Amino acid sequence: MPSDLPIDIETRDGATIVRPSGEVDLARSPTLRTTLGEVIGDGVSRLVLDLSQVDYMDSSGVATLVEALQQCRTRQATLVLSGLQDRVRSVFEIAKLDAVFTIRPDLDAALGD
Repeated sequence: MPSDLPIDIETRDGATIVRPSGEVDLARSPTLRTTLGEVIGDGVSRLVLDLSQVDYMDSSGVATLVEALQQCRTRQATLVLSGLQDRVRSVFEIAKLDAVFTIRPDLDAALGD
């Protein structure tokens, strides 16, 4: 089971966009946690997490995103999730986290907020 998670980071329209690819599971979520911690620690004011290339996320991945949301709130930064595939979106809906996170259908919508 590979533990690396490809993650692209870019800045556009005043937002930092973090785009992981693949499965965010117990083996890979620490990579995402570290990356998000560094990005948030750099003082971003707006973070968009584009999950359009994530086809699976387990509870450790969800916990990583909850932690990132808490870090953003502490720093008065905004976190928006975008492009959730049905399988990932259902995890958030089952856990009722779709009411906690700001979720947009795609990156353009997230950047347009």
